[in-house]
Amino acid sequence: MKALLIRPKPDKETIGLQHVMICEPLELEYLVSNVPEDLADEVTVKIYDFILEKKSFEQILLEEKPDVVGFTGYITHVRTIKQMARKVKLYNPNTKTAVGGVHAEVVGDDFLDESIDFIFRKNGIDSFNAVLEGAVKNQDKAIIDERIKAIENQPYNYSYKHPDRKSVENYKKDYYYMFHNPCALIKTSYGCPYNCSFCFCKEITSGKYYARDIEDVVAEISQIPEKEIYIVDDDFLYNEDRLKKFIALLKENNIEKNYLVYGRADFIANNKELISELKKVGLRAVIVGIESIRKTDLDSYNKKTTVQINETCIEILRELDIELYATLILPMDFSKQDFKNLTNWLKDMKITFVNLQPLTPIPGTEIFKDYEEKLLVKRESYEMFDMAHVILKPQHLTVREFYSQILLSYYKVIMRPANSIRLLKKYGFKENLKMLKGSQRVSLQYLSKIMRG
Repeated sequence: MKALLIRPKPDKETIGLQHVMICEPLELEYLVSNVPEDLADEVTVKIYDFILEKKSFEQILLEEKPDVVGFTGYITHVRTIKQMARKVKLYNPNTKTAVGGVHAEVVGDDFLDESIDFIFRKNGIDSFNAVLEGAVKNQDKAIIDERIKAIENQPYNYSYKHPDRKSVENYKKDYYYMFHNPCALIKTSYGCPYNCSFCFCKEITSGKYYARDIEDVVAEISQIPEKEIYIVDDDFLYNEDRLKKFIALLKENNIEKNYLVYGRADFIANNKELISELKKVGLRAVIVGIESIRKTDLDSYNKKTTVQINETCIEILRELDIELYATLILPMDFSKQDFKNLTNWLKDMKITFVNLQPLTPIPGTEIFKDYEEKLLVKRESYEMFDMAHVILKPQHLTVREFYSQILLSYYKVIMRPANSIRLLKKYGFKENLKMLKGSQRVSLQYLSKIMRG
């Protein structure tokens, strides 16, 4: 029996970070490595990553003749996954189709479609194995559904074998994140211990937070061949004791890697010495949700930080020569003056990389119901919920002007001469050229929005 695992290519409407980063499909690698031993001899599981795959989906269906096809994706992939599932059913109505991933777990009903047999709303690895077992035993859909429901009623399970990274060997050389190239992924915790109102992360585990044993994490890292490692926890910089143990084990095992992590500004501001120790064992960059330079915004987001905390965080990272990837949320009451103030602040703080996200109430988040009636697009316009589209009406600008101000701010911050010179010195011509080409593609997508209004 044969099972295919599919990561779709983003819809052409989605403003694509894939132009500056393509990361390995870690969730699919976990599915491959955790097929039960009693099924392993009877089932072949193969991953196809359509961000990079050259063959068409139709060609692969004809060549592979799968019995099971599983999809993963975010909200922006919903329509694409449904379309691909319909192609599977046209190829063979008896092929079982399933979808998992974070959006399926939080807002699974978005995937309801006659072409999708199973939606994994919790404990996706165990649910996928239930589908494999059902396919091997030629069980009816109703029997498999019953078993999946029982699995979903069980507590969250995060005790699994390490992901099978060899399952994406064909694509591995092309996985990178910005200047981290090539780059491998690892996840050391699940959920988020904080409660920001706009955040989707905490919804995935119903507000609970789970952390893996750090010994197991370091054991996994020791087996990863890539030098650059992206720790994709929603917040890696959280527990001081855990981080100290992480540092000690890396030193004890003589592991030399570079790390990109997510971290909060307040943790960094309050733990300069610990961040300095992390730098010594490879911390190279941190993605920080700065979110805003206005107190009212930070309060409304329930961020529990201040502008001063953000500035202290930025200064610490700059002093330690740790790269900062700053993300900010742009409220709909932003005026041209607000954009100017933000741009000047970013330049004054010498921020190199910034992601400016128009306020996007994602279905499943705490704030979605507050904004549902104010959406400029249909709820089913899934591909536009990418945190780059303007999907709420700006109060002081037209939609075209809002897009224009975003693009202008990007260029004033990222393309300023001092920034370009620093990046050339640090990362070299080849890597900078690659980033320039990617950012130009994103800029063209923004320009198309400006032209369309």
